[in-house]
Amino acid sequence: MKIAILGAGAWGTALAVALQARHEAALWMRSAERLRRLEATRENPYLPGIALPPAVALTGDIAVALRDCEMAIAVTPMAGLRELLHRLPARPGAAGLLWACKGFEPETSRLAHEIVAEVLPAWPHVGTLSGPSFALEVARGLPAALTIASRDGAFARRAAAALHHAPLRIYSSEDVVGVELGGALKNIMAIAAGISDGLGLGTNARAALITRGLAEMARLGVRMGGQPDTFMGLTGLGDLVLTATGDLSRNRTVGVRIASGLPVDRILAELGHVAEGVSSARAARSLARGLGVDMPITEAVCAVLFEGLAPMAAVEGLLSRETRPE
Repeated sequence: MKIAILGAGAWGTALAVALQARHEAALWMRSAERLRRLEATRENPYLPGIALPPAVALTGDIAVALRDCEMAIAVTPMAGLRELLHRLPARPGAAGLLWACKGFEPETSRLAHEIVAEVLPAWPHVGTLSGPSFALEVARGLPAALTIASRDGAFARRAAAALHHAPLRIYSSEDVVGVELGGALKNIMAIAAGISDGLGLGTNARAALITRGLAEMARLGVRMGGQPDTFMGLTGLGDLVLTATGDLSRNRTVGVRIASGLPVDRILAELGHVAEGVSSARAARSLARGLGVDMPITEAVCAVLFEGLAPMAAVEGLLSRETRPE
């Protein structure tokens, strides 16, 4: 299968490295300067020490990447998804489209599938690729399990079968809303876990945050149309555990640094990568309030990120909440 991977950040490059063993992979990037560097070095600075295989074709021309492709995979931050989709043909022929971004569009609070439906309504075979996956580990060939979700269950199963090969195990799902919300909301909980770790509150506190954070995710997810079981799977609990505990987690790193007293703007500027949890927190709070869903951890993270609440005061506020049945 010819696959066009649209976006050459850490995750897009890792997918190219992983998928080229079984497929013909083209990697597109928008920046001509970055393209020249990658052509010269065959190493993405976001993935130090990982050599890009010669079989991966590099291009700055999206039409070249898409030519004769059977599957396009959009791998951008959520803020760039809409712009990328506008570059794609309105009618795709037989090609399928997957997206591998997690979060909410900053300006509209829309999930990715809503943006795709708005921009490319004529594409019949579309879905999301998500799950617990640090790009560096995937690029190194370490095992990972992911999920492809589409409202077209047959397409999800075909796409999963096509991309499935050791060491990547690919599952299929029809719960697009649940899968996307799991990927968006877990980043908020990872910021909370990072704050807890940065304050030295211990592993008991982290476990409590993960567990109650999962409950928040499921409450909002089910209210928005997701399936409860999805939040106990790879794209819910699995991605949450990884992002809230792993040292490679950008969102957890944001939380750790916030706990040390650094301002959010400086943290994001020094991070060098997008931390979707910061923008997702505001969107999730707005959605939860509008739907009457109780999300105290999300509220506390937003208060720290955007309202100047001290991290320890946020923790004290969560601990002082009245007891209730679990």
